[in-house]
Amino acid sequence: MDKVFQVLLIKIILLVGFSSAQAASLKCPFIHPVINTMLRQHIVYNKYSSNLESRSIDQYIKHLDSSKLYLLKSDIPVIKKTLKGLFSKLDKRGGNCDAIHAVHKIYVKRVEERSKFAEKFLGDNYKFDDKVSILLDSDSREFPRNTKEANKFQSNYIHFQIANFKASEMKLKEAKDLVIKRYKRALKRLAEQDQEDIYSDYLDAFAHSLDPHSSFLSKEKLEEFQIQMRLSLEGIGATLSSQDGYTVIEQLIKGGAAEGSGLLESQDKIIAVGQGAKGDFEPIIDMPLNEVVRMIRGKKGTKVRLKILRRKAGETERFEVTLIRKKINLEEEAANIRYVKREVDGKKRTIGVIEFPSFYLDPREGGRSCSRDIKKLLVEANKKKVDGIVLDMSTNGGGSLDEAVNVAGLFFKTGNVVKTRGGRFSEALADKDPDVNYTGPLVVLTSRFSASASEIVAGALQDYKRAVIVGADHTFGKGSVQTVRDLPPGLGAFKVTIGMFFVPGGKSTQHRGVEADVVLPSPYSLDDIGEKSLDYSLPPKEIGSFLSSDAYVKSGKDFWRQLDKKTLSKLQKGSKARVAKNKEFKKIVEDLKKAKKKDKRIHVSEVLKEKDEKVAKEAETKKKRKDPNFREKEYMKRADLQEAINVTADLVQYYDVKQVVAGSNKSDDT
Repeated sequence: MDKVFQVLLIKIILLVGFSSAQAASLKCPFIHPVINTMLRQHIVYNKYSSNLESRSIDQYIKHLDSSKLYLLKSDIPVIKKTLKGLFSKLDKRGGNCDAIHAVHKIYVKRVEERSKFAEKFLGDNYKFDDKVSILLDSDSREFPRNTKEANKFQSNYIHFQIANFKASEMKLKEAKDLVIKRYKRALKRLAEQDQEDIYSDYLDAFAHSLDPHSSFLSKEKLEEFQIQMRLSLEGIGATLSSQDGYTVIEQLIKGGAAEGSGLLESQDKIIAVGQGAKGDFEPIIDMPLNEVVRMIRGKKGTKVRLKILRRKAGETERFEVTLIRKKINLEEEAANIRYVKREVDGKKRTIGVIEFPSFYLDPREGGRSCSRDIKKLLVEANKKKVDGIVLDMSTNGGGSLDEAVNVAGLFFKTGNVVKTRGGRFSEALADKDPDVNYTGPLVVLTSRFSASASEIVAGALQDYKRAVIVGADHTFGKGSVQTVRDLPPGLGAFKVTIGMFFVPGGKSTQHRGVEADVVLPSPYSLDDIGEKSLDYSLPPKEIGSFLSSDAYVKSGKDFWRQLDKKTLSKLQKGSKARVAKNKEFKKIVEDLKKAKKKDKRIHVSEVLKEKDEKVAKEAETKKKRKDPNFREKEYMKRADLQEAINVTADLVQYYDVKQVVAGSNKSDDT
């Protein structure tokens, strides 16, 4: 942590009544030093300015009411005027957060108005109207100009909410009650927010005014971040999702308490949670998923009770389950390998598929790391004498920068992987391990969701001509580096962008991402998916090449072949021919064309028309999930993965037919 900042915070903690040994709580005097420390470390913005003030106010408004359901257009100038000059007020002795509280009161008032309107609108005279339509995309509409416009939008929105419940076979009265409770719960939760939550929201909005990836992590968010990096937690062993206000069990994790009970199933809805063996249940319908997770998670050996709603054969079953929490290793988030057989030119070939959804790293002694896990998988793959490997990073959103360097280095000798630049510093991060852990044909599968550390690995392997990149047109396009700075105990932490990274060829992946060598149709190749579509994303840059000649091995056991343009051209032609015949890819292309032409408004009648299809799909999914190999089968069915395997098989063939002359590792275009 910044030493000046640490000393300043300790002084402030003592002034407001805490000893430095105790955990503090986020108070107004802490906001100014936290903002200053973020600014001192940010790659671009080092001083507070009127531009940053304007952006932070816009982000705070968006944070409060991203759906534009509650605030009126007339509230916006009032909020902007109230928050203007806040930074100087925060700098005064003890800080002055009156403006933040004033804006919070405006928002609470509007939420209360919407709650009362919903209850009145859904009274005895309510008539469901399936002829209305609604524009949900808040970026495509303004805040309502007055109460009349707000009522009109909300009435249509309520019809949409009711339609979703009716589509799940819920009776109208039950749907009405649930919608009313949803608004009341939102109001209650907001009214009960303590100042820590309010200040956390403001700090997070300020962080997002710097760039899309800087953020403030409250105590709870910091815990979530640490769990994801460590790949372990203590809880019931179930992955959850939020659907139509319900918390739904998506999957039971093997070895977890939920699976061991034998009482829970995928698609069960959790409607209330109780702590310990006895006591009251707290309803969780329409509660944010992160809050539900915090309630269910807990120390190993403690009890948690769940009220479950299950629909079977058109009937609803309600029951309670008591579980004893236990430690769970999130193995599905760890790197793993599968082996696939392909016939290539009359010969049976084995392709290894390595999947890892994040660059995880547990820095504690004995903790897991994705590079060590992948290294072990490569040892296993080599023993099995695989003919080629697919490195699947299509769902990998990033993680540890050091782990990205280590993973890339598994596939060449030594050399630069990435260069980070920010402010006055510039640093090249290189793989220093001389071992080449795998020397054969290599394909990297990517998508628009491959970001950050994934782009570092894909970009490095592409620049060194070590791997063929297969997937969507390009990756997400996040070319910035963040660091997480812990605050004194109880205050959480902040994540701030300190630099940009460049792949060995000298290009930043910012906005452009890593372009695929073999492009596949993807349902996510849309303009609104990618770094460049985010608020205040940093502009791309370019520097000189810093490729390392030491990465290449000219002969011997660690020799690996550089890809050449002719081979890439053959791979592209072969893939293009297969994709043109593939039904799934054809459907993706058609759906993309429809998506670009589709009216952004949602028609309530369409929601109801989809009812039968939705019910049938849910029943089919539930049946499939009873199969213990459900996830495995669904994963291996993916069209992009199957085509990546096909490209790898083609690459194996080209490796076979091309003569390799020891000591002549040159590509056709060098």
